[in-house]
Amino acid sequence: MSEKFIREHEPLLLSLVLGLKKAMETGQAVDFDAREALEALIRTYRTLQSGLIYETRPQNPYAAAIQQSLRESIEEFRKRMAEDLGMHTLRDADILGTLVFVQRLEIQHNNGRRRGRAFLDFLTSYLPESPAARVAV
Repeated sequence: MSEKFIREHEPLLLSLVLGLKKAMETGQAVDFDAREALEALIRTYRTLQSGLIYETRPQNPYAAAIQQSLRESIEEFRKRMAEDLGMHTLRDADILGTLVFVQRLEIQHNNGRRRGRAFLDFLTSYLPESPAARVAV
């Protein structure tokens, strides 16, 4: 993943990680729940790349709730982008790349403990406190 890609998709990235942080804080989710949700969404977007529509859903209820929250963040971002730019320019490939980047962040900051929340601590320390902080498109 190039630095150029991250810079170009920074608003999407911020929208996703803010949605992820909010979803993890709402419930009793741990880092491995976030990992499972991200893996399911990545599999879903990879199948979309092949032309198939198949949604992967985690069995874990915490991961499923996180996945739903992330899907809502993506749809909200698409809607804002369409309103602000007057057109729909967000490609599924861009979403997939951004999700893979967030997954790598989770893997890097996960401390390996079953009930660990080191990744959530990382998100909390580097993101704005207010989830109402609107990400400019």
